[in-house]
This record gives sequence, structure tokens and C-alpha cells, in this order.
Amino acid sequence: MMPPILHPRVYVGLLALLSILLVPLAVKSPFVYHLAIQVCVFAGLATAWNIVGGFAGQLSLGHAVFYGIGSYSAGLLVAMFGISPWIGMFAGAAISSVVALMIAYPTLRLRGPFFSLATIAFLEVVRLLAVHQEGWTGGSAGLNVPLQVGLPWMIFREKWAYLLVAFGFFLLALLVSWLIRRSRFGFYLIAVREREDAARAVGVNAVRAKIAAAVISAVLTSLIGSFHGMYLTFLEPSSAFSLEMSIQIAMFALIGGLGTVAGPVIGTVLVLPVAELARGWLSAFGNGTHGFVYGLLLIFVVLFFPRGLVGHLSERVLRLIDRLPNGAKARSVVLPTAAIKPPIATKGQPILRAEGLHKRFGGLKATDNVSLTLHQGEILGVIGPNGAGKTTVFNQLSGFIRPDQGTVSVLTDNGWVSPRSPETFAHAGVGRTFQIVQPFAGLSVMENIMLGAFMHTRNRAAAEAIAREVAELTDLTPLLDTEARSLTVGGMKRLEVARALV
Repeated sequence: MMPPILHPRVYVGLLALLSILLVPLAVKSPFVYHLAIQVCVFAGLATAWNIVGGFAGQLSLGHAVFYGIGSYSAGLLVAMFGISPWIGMFAGAAISSVVALMIAYPTLRLRGPFFSLATIAFLEVVRLLAVHQEGWTGGSAGLNVPLQVGLPWMIFREKWAYLLVAFGFFLLALLVSWLIRRSRFGFYLIAVREREDAARAVGVNAVRAKIAAAVISAVLTSLIGSFHGMYLTFLEPSSAFSLEMSIQIAMFALIGGLGTVAGPVIGTVLVLPVAELARGWLSAFGNGTHGFVYGLLLIFVVLFFPRGLVGHLSERVLRLIDRLPNGAKARSVVLPTAAIKPPIATKGQPILRAEGLHKRFGGLKATDNVSLTLHQGEILGVIGPNGAGKTTVFNQLSGFIRPDQGTVSVLTDNGWVSPRSPETFAHAGVGRTFQIVQPFAGLSVMENIMLGAFMHTRNRAAAEAIAREVAELTDLTPLLDTEARSLTVGGMKRLEVARALV
């Protein structure tokens, strides 16, 4: 079996990352060093933002609040108590995680723009606090970080030392993003972003997943902010808590490709150097002319690459990369055997009971004392005209609507239980499809089916084995690598059935 590192996709990716480090070391220009440091910092910030904004699909427009908290925490602890920023950055990360939890817990339980508005509001509140607390923040005049040169103080005489540290923080953010994307948690985030109701139907706790993404993103942003504050050696509220910075890092991820690991990096590498050069070359024409360049690039990408550069060009680029040495060699992968769960009841025994279901919507009585029992091996249909309440009954049997009266009980390995939400119904063994098909369009057929399998295992290979077996049952094997959005309606229906089966 060919070692994974010899595959062209791996070694080309590693060489591309190392070029960010090696080119400035070869050129040895102060400006190129500064540009590379900025690329590492903003690529790391965009990657961290992408965890909540790209993977989870929750638009954070005030994300610079975590950058500012990190930079001020490290800077103030150095200035006031002589504590190393290597320690102070963890204090900033802890504060940022608490702030992220305070913002996310109430707002991410709702749908709509509430999280975006809350992050902007919190950013402005913290900025004003930093401006008015002149005694310890320096107010609007800013705060100079003590120039204590040396590794313990994260301040160096040579630019290359800053570059090495910046590259390390960038790699940390990139590694976390890569691990999340390949994990069950990453699948859950993308499922929530694509279709939250369908995600809940396969056992995903959507609120918990979104909050976790917000906290992880905030911690990484704060850590990078601590380093950048020490690099700049000057902290100023309007820069540290800047709405412009929040939009800038989101724009890098958008241009490169939301919800991808490489997208934020590619967006930063392509756009930031152009903007920095424009800032220097065009500043004579007016302050902020570089913003005009940002705007033109963004309009171009939105018009011609709405899914970002990675979303539109990745397949073509990967095909070219696969032509390199070792790219044509197939790697043998040994997948574990899928464990088939035995039935929890013998044929004919009850496995689901609904007793006395009542549901009103205002003055309309949708269900009135509905009772039914489903037995092992039985196919049970609910028949009635439009408006009879069939969908309401189905939603009550899967947890999407709570009955005003009555109970729904499911037989599990631990006996009869009465779930209260779609997630708990799914974990009890109740799978469902939707009247209007709801595939996770941004995922492949394989990944769609794996989402259901992840409810029973955290192991990616085991989930893939289960998905392949169910795909064989539902005649989806030839389409496993196809994006779900490109299936026919019939294919999407079979995909939903497969997702429910696992």
C-alpha cells in the first residue's frame, strides 16, 4: 500500500504550505517577511472563522471581538503584571470562549440573523469599554506593549522569528479545521448548515453543534490575536475591535470557498498581497483605495464563482494533481465489516405506540385523540384527504411537533422510552424522510448516508462501511461519489431512505 504522504495531493499541499515559509526566508526582504506574516495571521483568522461561518453556516460579523480580547489580554498582562504572552494568550482564549458561549447560547437556539447581529453588537460594546477604560487600556490613544525582546515575550529583533511563530499559529488553525472536517462533528456542522431539520432527523443536536463551533472558532481567533498584538506592539480599540477586520476575514473565506479547509487559505493568499500592494501603490490617490480593490475582487468572485474558488475549481485542479507521480496508483483501503444490529423485537411485537395524540394550532384542531401501534415487520399507512392532519401525526411520531396531549413511546434496547425531540427520536431508532426531499446538497451521496451511520459510531471508516452496505440495498452504489444536489428526485428519495435506514 502506498504511504499517504507520497500521494500527489498530500505532497503538493505540503509544498504549497511550506512555500509561505520558504519564499520569504529565501528573499530576505523586510517587506516580504511582513507580507508573509500577515498572510499567516489572516489565513489563520479566516480558517478559524470558517469553522463557524463556513462549516456551521452561522454568519459572524463581529468576529474581531475575539481577536481584540486575545490581543488585549496578552498585552495587558505583560504591561501590568509582567506575565509572558505565552501564558496571557490562554487567559484571552478562556475569556473569548466564555464570551462566545454568552453570545451563542441564546442566539443559536433561534434561526435567522440573531447571531450575526449579536456579534456586531458585542463587538461595539467591548470596543466602547476599551475606549472609556483609559486607566488600564489607554483609551482611544492606545496601549504600547513593553518592548522586552526574547522568546518568552514573543517579541524578536529578526522578522524571520516572527514568521516562524505566525506560521505555527496558522498551522494550528489549519490542523484543527482539517480534523473537524474529517470528523463526525464536521459532518454534523455541515448537515446543520445545509438543512437543520434533516440534520435533527439523523440525531444531530443542532444547537449544541453550532455552539461548539462558535467556541472553537473564538478560541483559535483569540490565540492568533494575542500573537498579532505582540507583533504590532501597539493595541488600539478601533483596530483591535474592528468591524472592517471581521468582514475582511469573512471575505477571505468567501472568496476561497466557504466550508472547505483550503478555501480560507487560498482566499487570503490571493487577495491579501494584492490589497497590501494596492495600499502602498494607490494610497496617494486617497485613503482606503485598497478597499476598492477588495470590493472589485469580491464582486468578481460572487458573479463568476459563487461557491468560491475551491468550490468551482477544485475538481479540475485535483485532476491535474492526480496526473503527477504516484497519482494514478490506487491505494487499497481495508474497511471494517459493518455490524448489523439485530431486531429489538420478534415479528409481530409492538415497537412504537402513539396514544391519544391531540394537537391544536390556535382554533384549528389538527389531531384529535389519535392512537396507533406499529409492530415489528409491519408496514402501516396513514390515509386521509388534504388537511386531515397526516403530516401533523407524522411530525408528532418523529418529534418535530410535541402533542398537546398524549404520548409516543418507542421500544429500545433499554425498554420503552418516550423521546421529546427529533434527535432523541432518532437515537431511539425512529428514522424519517420528508415530503419534500431534503438531501444535504453540499455533501456526496456517501457522506449523506454516513451522517446516519455516525449516530452509532465515531469511527469514519466504520461509518463508511455501513454506508456502503446500505447503498447496495438502495441501488446507490454507482452514485456514492456524486454530489447529492445532482441526483434526480427519485435518487434523492432513495438517498433519504438510505439515510434513514442507517
